[in-house]
Amino acid sequence: MRVAVIAESFLPQMNGVTHSLLRVLDHLAERGDEAIVIAPGSRRDRPREVAGTRILRVPSFAMPRYRKVRVAPGGVAPIRRLLRDFEPDVVHVASPFVLGWRGVLAAQDLGLPSVAVYQTEVPAYAARYGMRGLEHLLWNHVRNIHQRASLTLAPSSYTIDQLTGVGVKDVKLWARGVDSTRFDPTHRSAAFRAKVGVSDDGHGPEVVVGFVGRLAVEKQVEDLRVVADIPGVRLVIVGEGPQKERLRRVLPQAHFTGFLGGDALAQAVASFDIMASPGEFETFCQTIQEAMASEIPVVAPARGGPLDLVDSSRTGWLYSPGDLAGLRAHVADLAGDAAKRRAFGRTARQAVLGRSWKSVCSQLIGHYSSAIAQPAPQVIGRSYTGAARWAQDRV
Repeated sequence: MRVAVIAESFLPQMNGVTHSLLRVLDHLAERGDEAIVIAPGSRRDRPREVAGTRILRVPSFAMPRYRKVRVAPGGVAPIRRLLRDFEPDVVHVASPFVLGWRGVLAAQDLGLPSVAVYQTEVPAYAARYGMRGLEHLLWNHVRNIHQRASLTLAPSSYTIDQLTGVGVKDVKLWARGVDSTRFDPTHRSAAFRAKVGVSDDGHGPEVVVGFVGRLAVEKQVEDLRVVADIPGVRLVIVGEGPQKERLRRVLPQAHFTGFLGGDALAQAVASFDIMASPGEFETFCQTIQEAMASEIPVVAPARGGPLDLVDSSRTGWLYSPGDLAGLRAHVADLAGDAAKRRAFGRTARQAVLGRSWKSVCSQLIGHYSSAIAQPAPQVIGRSYTGAARWAQDRV
């Protein structure tokens, strides 16, 4: 199979979209499939190849307040040329919005099947960034993207309902895997706990409440201020982002590790006692699965991906979105009961052990095959050039 991946974001930026794509590329390489990745960037960006897959960069600009995030606007023709040169069997469009919009239109022009993978709730992000008046228009854009794809995949039951509610038809579930060998309770580290200021000998804070993720407005990390002063708790924030300095001021009691990846991240997560994930716009939330695999109970809002992941009162606690008193109460409950933390943690790990990346990526191959077997989606609307899409020159 020849797969063209069009990624709204990719390395060197690491996020949920990039993480899942890296696992997909590994799986395609193991199968002997051929792939390319088309992503925002410049000719200077690295890497140029991952798992034997060429990375093709298209011109983009950095977001003013978050320069690590790049946006690639433009016409359809350059993307159409890249796809035509590669001749893929299927086009995988990851978290489409700007570059992904160009990608689904280019796939339509060429009669190529496309699989659009919904991963980011951009309209809600816009509202969090003060652009609430645009939310309706942005949902219309999301609908327009996905109704032009051959197949839409969503990572959770909540997001399936969300997309169906705005008019996207026949959305399929594609969740995410977790590496339960890397994320394992045996990686718990007394040295890490000592480094973040936790004492396991009864002197000072004894319970680590951790957060892992991008330090950005939509992650609502500032909500953790309500747990920072719980007696015996040490708040640890793992990640980087544009809100880091502000969060240092809001959460002066917290220890900030900066970005951690690979084995260092696995060690940090296993060294938590509780994972707190306060973001209300998580379409899935991979860090929750990684905590669960590490036998760490999770406290998260009852919205989005956590609804599928956290079994409240068995693997952690869910609280009503916006109920910060509920967030504090659930963290305090677990912080004060080591036996409950251990019981929740053991149940959490058992719940995710069957969710390997191999099985999840095998499901994705099945979705590719379904898209290939379907006729190309109906051509709708007009192109960026103003020509009717079916009349456009494809030379």
